[in-house]
Amino acid sequence: MDPELEAFLPLLPQARLTDPIAERANFAALAGSVPGPDVSGMDVEDRTVPADPDVPVRIYRPHGARGAIVWLHGGGWVMGDVDTEHPWAARLASASGATVISVGYRLAPEHPFPAALDDAYAVLTWASEHAAELGADADRIAVGGHSAGGGLAAGLALRARDQQGPPIHFQLLNQAGLDDRQDTWSSRNFTDTPWMNRATVAAAWQHYLGGRPATPYAAPARATDLTGLPPAYVASAELCPNRDEDIAYALRLLQSGVSVELHQWAGTFHGSQAILSAEISQRQFAELGGALRRALDT
Repeated sequence: MDPELEAFLPLLPQARLTDPIAERANFAALAGSVPGPDVSGMDVEDRTVPADPDVPVRIYRPHGARGAIVWLHGGGWVMGDVDTEHPWAARLASASGATVISVGYRLAPEHPFPAALDDAYAVLTWASEHAAELGADADRIAVGGHSAGGGLAAGLALRARDQQGPPIHFQLLNQAGLDDRQDTWSSRNFTDTPWMNRATVAAAWQHYLGGRPATPYAAPARATDLTGLPPAYVASAELCPNRDEDIAYALRLLQSGVSVELHQWAGTFHGSQAILSAEISQRQFAELGGALRRALDT
């Protein structure tokens, strides 16, 4: 493990997800301990996207933005909202120069699949229809997310392709949760990794699926056809249960004719980029922002 990250392990709680209400409070407290980002170079606005039900979003628009990304937070489909995602959404907007639309999608287990995906699709459709208002070109809208949000983004890309929905220019998948089957080497063997391990991931999928069989829109690794999807940046963490399913998905995208940039971050664990003082975390954020900037500029 990266020495700068390892030094923080005694201070890091273990997500368990056995009590979603308590875990949400813990997650919010953890997010609240992250230093606030500088938003002086952008306009930040809370909005509500009309849907059934309406979806809260927080929009970060850097001055001079051309493209936009529908950004979906992590938290195992159980935790998180636009407030807990604020430090990361603002930093992504600053690093990329893109308008970031952070989505406050409905959470499991109260709202299992497909509620979160429906919310994300509603925001994607709204963003496409209001691109000019957002300071973006309609053909320069990306989707992305971290962890559970990365899985939602991948599912969103599949659904938009299949339903001839709004065009997606790019997908930014960071440590994405893509496969409920948990049969990869990393998923089977990482039983005591920091923050997220096999048991935590299993609990997250149980809450999200709500006892229903997984479809490719819920677990994109189950999709048999990945052709025609937007180009992707896929990032994985070495000590993350999701590592191998992320790498396998990137390879399958490549084999399906989709352009992919894949970055496996050595010495990191799931969510370790939250330790902002570590040099490797700073590199990760710079890479995410740079990948999005490059994609939306082409």
